[in-house]
Amino acid sequence: MLQGKTAVVTGGSRGIGRAIALAFAEQGAEVAIVATKCSEAAEAVIAELVAKGSNARLYACDVSDPEAVTRVMAQILTDYGHVDILVNNAGITRDNLLPGLGESDIDDVIDVNLKGTIRVTRAFIRAMAKQRSGVILNISSVVGLMGNSGQTNYAASKAGVIGFTKSVAKEYGRRNIRCNAIAPGYIATEMTAALGAEKSEEIAKQLPLGRLGRPEDVAALALFLASDAASYITGEVISVDGGMYI
Repeated sequence: MLQGKTAVVTGGSRGIGRAIALAFAEQGAEVAIVATKCSEAAEAVIAELVAKGSNARLYACDVSDPEAVTRVMAQILTDYGHVDILVNNAGITRDNLLPGLGESDIDDVIDVNLKGTIRVTRAFIRAMAKQRSGVILNISSVVGLMGNSGQTNYAASKAGVIGFTKSVAKEYGRRNIRCNAIAPGYIATEMTAALGAEKSEEIAKQLPLGRLGRPEDVAALALFLASDAASYITGEVISVDGGMYI
């Protein structure tokens, strides 16, 4: 399905990013993983990808650092020659009620989640436009659609990703570049594990499907949107949330 394609996945060392990277590799893509640092977890993902036959490489880059983004993304283009699929998945949370949010809580979340997505996309968009093809998948959140108490900063950053997604789709559709957003709900990852088992069970009971999502649930949608089967879909926001946002 993705033979001959090169994919870049930010935040690809764990959770949803890891699941997407593995799904792409299984379908023949070469996968570049971008992580904040070269950790053991990140190296382990690369080993998994290589075992699946992918020419996988790890790149350390903090997407909140503009100079690092420019340098590292240029290196990826040099190493692979072209990038066909970009998944902007890197994200953080700094949860608190609004009066308790410090300036760094606001700035850090927006800098990584929203501005990081913009920076990384900007770094690749000219190359995609020149080759007149490309797929960009931005990982937003159902919280960006419906809001959530205690996550005003996170919700704002993810809502911004949705607006950015639609704008890129309009700007570059004529260059055969598709840009869509995926809005996961509660997915069983390290980020949601911080809620604790009791809270997770409580949330699951409130969902129409009665369970938290799996990273693989999001990866399945990402694989579809990255493939030619979705060649007439752009500017969309698709939720993977077990019915949370109905």
